[in-house]
Amino acid sequence: MAFVRAIALAYAQRGQSPAQALKQAQIAPNALTSPAARITAAQMELLSEAAMRELDDEALGWFSRRLPWGSYGMLARASLGAPDLGRAMKRWCRHHGLLAEDIALSLTVQDGVATLAIEERRDLGALREFCLVSVLRNAHGLACWFIASRLPLIEARFPFPAPPHAEAYGVLFPGGGQHFGQDMALLRFDARYLAQPLRRDEAAMNQMLQRALPLTVRQYHRDRLLVERVRQALQHQPQASHSAEALATLLHLSPRTLHRQLKEEGATLQGLKDEVRRQVAVDALLRTDRPIKQVALAAGFRNEKSFSRAFRAWTGETPQSFRGKSAR
Repeated sequence: MAFVRAIALAYAQRGQSPAQALKQAQIAPNALTSPAARITAAQMELLSEAAMRELDDEALGWFSRRLPWGSYGMLARASLGAPDLGRAMKRWCRHHGLLAEDIALSLTVQDGVATLAIEERRDLGALREFCLVSVLRNAHGLACWFIASRLPLIEARFPFPAPPHAEAYGVLFPGGGQHFGQDMALLRFDARYLAQPLRRDEAAMNQMLQRALPLTVRQYHRDRLLVERVRQALQHQPQASHSAEALATLLHLSPRTLHRQLKEEGATLQGLKDEVRRQVAVDALLRTDRPIKQVALAAGFRNEKSFSRAFRAWTGETPQSFRGKSAR
């Protein structure tokens, strides 16, 4: 309801009434003053579209100049021709600055982590929270749509104290932790997603723009990089047992979701474990003279016997004969 009140404030700043928009979204006016009141995503979509059209401002009062209806659609179209998500998002950030000078968006990469940040160039006033949350959520939603994939967040930061409705941030920015009272508003995620090709065309864009607002709350089930993220977690500690529960917690998923999404990508957790263990074992046998027992432990096996049995299944040879052949 805090965002409904923000929209009502945008109307007030223009000397207009939100009554018709509230009615269209089936939101009772007295709900605006109720701390316990909540709305659905569908109601937010109806209210936002009605307000954007009535105010002729897709920014809903955030900026010093209006963004007429269709502005964000134009930005999306300008990014569609990019070969990958990284360049599409950089275009989005650059072109956003042509429409609104009140904020500046930037995309940077450091140590494998991508950061989408907002620099505030003027006081955004009472609509500051609504603006920063909406701009980040819109960009994140569009990025997911471009690559038809979940884009899990490492963290989300906001330059204001935690609001009374802070629990809603876990829905808007799933995956990572939400941190308040920070220096600036930003999202961080695995930079490997930036190399993903765009999987949408002009026809899909036309269809999406007929109902673009659901992008702000839609959560994709598929994660096109989940296999690689799981593989990286396994490689980090190959000797650990890596239960589905522990891995799911690390990746901010439920065990059931982890198994389902891996299946959608044509993989299994056990198969990825075997792949990583096999590589660790092969590397140790080829590049070191460590005893077979130590190689077994390094590859995550409890004893040499179980390791030898698994290695024979992988390669058709025992670890000893595999090492002996490579030495010849």
